[in-house]
Amino acid sequence: MPQTIAVLDFGSQLTQVIARRIRECQVYSKIYHYATPAAKLREDGVVGIILSGGPQSVYAKTAPHPDPEIFQLGVPMLGICYGVQLMGHFLEGKVAHSKAREYGHGILAIQKPGRLFKGLPRKLRVWNSHGDKLTALPPGFQAIGTTENSPFAAIEDRKRNFYGIQFHPEVFHTDRGVDMIRNFLLVVCGVKQEWTTKDFISHTIEKIRDQVGKGRVLLGLSGGVDSSVAAALLHKAIGKQLTCVFVDNGLLRKGERALVEKLYGDHFRIDLRVADARKLFLRRLKGVSEPEQKRKIIGRTFVEVFEKSLKSIGHAEFLAQGTLYPDVIESVSIAGNPASLIKTHHNVGGLPERMKLKLVEPLRELFKDEVRRVGEALGLPREVVWRQPFPGPGLGVRVMGDITEDKLEILRNADAVLQEEMVRSGYYYKVWQSFCVFLPVRTVGVFGDERTYDYVIAIRVVESTDAMTADWAKLPHEVLQKASSRITNEVRGVGRVVYDISSKPPATIEWE
Repeated sequence: MPQTIAVLDFGSQLTQVIARRIRECQVYSKIYHYATPAAKLREDGVVGIILSGGPQSVYAKTAPHPDPEIFQLGVPMLGICYGVQLMGHFLEGKVAHSKAREYGHGILAIQKPGRLFKGLPRKLRVWNSHGDKLTALPPGFQAIGTTENSPFAAIEDRKRNFYGIQFHPEVFHTDRGVDMIRNFLLVVCGVKQEWTTKDFISHTIEKIRDQVGKGRVLLGLSGGVDSSVAAALLHKAIGKQLTCVFVDNGLLRKGERALVEKLYGDHFRIDLRVADARKLFLRRLKGVSEPEQKRKIIGRTFVEVFEKSLKSIGHAEFLAQGTLYPDVIESVSIAGNPASLIKTHHNVGGLPERMKLKLVEPLRELFKDEVRRVGEALGLPREVVWRQPFPGPGLGVRVMGDITEDKLEILRNADAVLQEEMVRSGYYYKVWQSFCVFLPVRTVGVFGDERTYDYVIAIRVVESTDAMTADWAKLPHEVLQKASSRITNEVRGVGRVVYDISSKPPATIEWE
């Protein structure tokens, strides 16, 4: 394995983003539980440590604390937000509650560039998200950067190569944040850039073969980027031991089933089986409007359909899924970390307690842009690799409130119009995601000389690189106008179209 940077996870929703940013720099990163013993890190040959942010105060009774011996390992360390507060707490500095929570953009004034800020401007816009801050430096440290509300926004102990920053360099809201991380890796830690997509593919294929052996694997193939790349990786690793099952759950986009059957059955020659479960899914979702309940019903039913598929396929030991890092970090605590739950994703939450199939998740450590690079390296066509993300629960989480066939049909037709206009305008491949949402709200309108009372469709288009943060896309007015006009004119049941201008955070990309 290449040189490893350890990211100790203290429950931040952005821990995986830190790991991803490190890999962007072609350096191998591995996430560890916050209490991992220093001896284990030494055994793994860790050459640098990053302490993540976290939702708690260092003084809270349930606050996650690291093994104090990590500060004696003699390797460079970078504390981010909660991480720098931990350094202050453990190294005889002082941390106190701020008078007001500091959240959002701030201006970092760099007093001393040194190694961490090498080559960066003296003033940068950074992203804050904290309620505590350092009030006294530990012995050996000096301040190298300040913000409006913190005289110790960036600190260093050059002798021990310890650094701390109160803001978040891992998010795109921070100017030149990736450069700060790169400086820590290459200048402070002195690591080599030797982690590539090719390395990931070979490493993952080896892991798949070790896990699966001679067993048979079932994969839920949706036709989206994640499941397609997972299928390609699995097929390269185990060949005919893989069987893909496409579940028609009645919550798909317009023409989705025919597209998947043609592309994967004819073109890729993968063993593809189609399970028609439309009536089953819609029957179980009848009258259900609460988002978490929807997701769990869809997740349970999805696995049940897979288990029933075993009868026609024969015995299988493994269920493969295209689970990504954003799915995991928003759904459950990884390795027992104290992260807050945002929402359950169908492929990491809502699964039955007693599941007969063991999980294989070859993409679990990746973000969407990394998955696309893997897909390209495996030779998948552009229209598959660069297809926009589609949620596992499908249109079930884009119909607000209870789900009916009539509402689904309205949403399918509206979304098909939007996708046509996005492709026609050239913006489909320029944005992260574009889709329609059905709102259970009726609004008065006028068509010709007649009064109407129809539903509302919301258009959601966002720009992002990893789905952890996103901004609403500033599309040209003529593109929105064309889409709105066509939807209200061509889709029966729609009387009004609105545009969602919420960013993530505070909103999520999907509405449910």
